[in-house]
Amino acid sequence: MRIACVQADVVFGDPAANSQRALAELERLHRQGVHLAVFPEAFLTGYCVSTPEAARRISIPVRADDGHKVTEAPESVTSLHRRCTELGIHAIVGFAGIEDGRIYNGAVLIVPGGPMYRYIKTHLPDLGLDKFVRRGDSLPVFETELGKIGVLICFDQRQPEAARTLALKGAELIVLPTNWPQGAENSANIMTIARAAENRVFYAACNRVGTENGFTFIGCSKIIAPSGKVLACAGDGEETIVADIDLAEARNKRAVVRPGEYEWTVFESRRPELYGELVKE
Repeated sequence: MRIACVQADVVFGDPAANSQRALAELERLHRQGVHLAVFPEAFLTGYCVSTPEAARRISIPVRADDGHKVTEAPESVTSLHRRCTELGIHAIVGFAGIEDGRIYNGAVLIVPGGPMYRYIKTHLPDLGLDKFVRRGDSLPVFETELGKIGVLICFDQRQPEAARTLALKGAELIVLPTNWPQGAENSANIMTIARAAENRVFYAACNRVGTENGFTFIGCSKIIAPSGKVLACAGDGEETIVADIDLAEARNKRAVVRPGEYEWTVFESRRPELYGELVKE
């Protein structure tokens, strides 16, 4: 499959404008044979707010059922679903959402001709939108015709347990829409590679660029192989990176450096009986 990360600036508080940008990008990527297009965290809405009222103003109403399927969404989202269906392309797009009066940081996985799935960010920093949202309470893996896809958002990467949980559930590709500002270089350049290699999964991190309400974003989007090899890497400006990946590679959890002499496994070498501290409050 061919995957693309669209590293772009965002029009703060204007879902219609950002949706139009996404539609144009989907057209372009379809012509390039892309099967999955990834956009940044909070791409439709913007992220940098300093009050609960500001967070509420930028949030869009996206509702989902207990199976994570979207049941209600505004035109800025449903227009993307329609066009993905027409083009036959999958997409993952981030946004500030609201449901039953509660704000959240979410992303939708759009399946052409099928449902839209919603993921809600589960790990929150003390920063921007995330200061005013509710936490998600599940780490689903979505089965698609492309393969098994897990979604995390930005700071979810910081705790290694989240990516490991998705891998244990069978994720072959983990997608990370993100808003890394200046100061998050380790997240972009070290943790992404570690999460891919330690779980032997493909990993696609899509950051934004530009400056929003005092924060400047660093770009550095990456697509990474299960070995930890960086297949594509962006700079600090608007840019789309593309890579061809074979998800079958992520199903092989045994690394062979030198056959019969230097090999190791991701999951079989684990010692869960020693890890009780991980789940203590």
